[in-house]
Amino acid sequence: MKKKVMGWCLEKVQEGKNYTKDELEQIEYGLLSIYLLITKLVVILALSLIFGILKEVIIFMIFYNIIRMPSFGLHASKSWICLLCSSIIFIGLPILMLNINLNTISKCIIGIYGIIAMYLYSPADTHKRPIVNRKRREIYKFLSVIITIIFVGASLIINDSYICNCLLFAIITQTIIILPITYKIFNMPYNNYKAYIENMV
Repeated sequence: MKKKVMGWCLEKVQEGKNYTKDELEQIEYGLLSIYLLITKLVVILALSLIFGILKEVIIFMIFYNIIRMPSFGLHASKSWICLLCSSIIFIGLPILMLNINLNTISKCIIGIYGIIAMYLYSPADTHKRPIVNRKRREIYKFLSVIITIIFVGASLIINDSYICNCLLFAIITQTIIILPITYKIFNMPYNNYKAYIENMV
């Protein structure tokens, strides 16, 4: 199914165009990312409907993607691994978050951990998309830390326990995904921009 869809999309994109090999590879990568995003989203939303937590899943997805955008992080090497991990994160965590209530001390501990982790390890790139530009890395790091601080501050003010949990678990989940040890566990290269720069030199 994936091959047929990708093949059809590439054919349509190339109609009347004359792309180079590198351009085609970039287009194919982008189309594949969109395809995987849509299929993953359909599966997760279907599961959330089955479990009766559609609203909770959507809320968590929004907060998580806000903090993921500037900090990036690990991408699974295979689509089925990505789907499995995403299902655990976006279905399992909302179910958990509906049944816990974090106190102020716990929120502060998570907040301190999150801010330190974001400062030390964001943005975490991949070997397919190394963040080579130093200025961009600094901007992404700054945004990651600021968003984390805002999330922590909001969790201390907002009374809705589920929203608070979403904010804090988004931080926890994303910081795990950018840790060097997580890359090592999944046997993926870390600090890919360094290897890219070395190869260029």
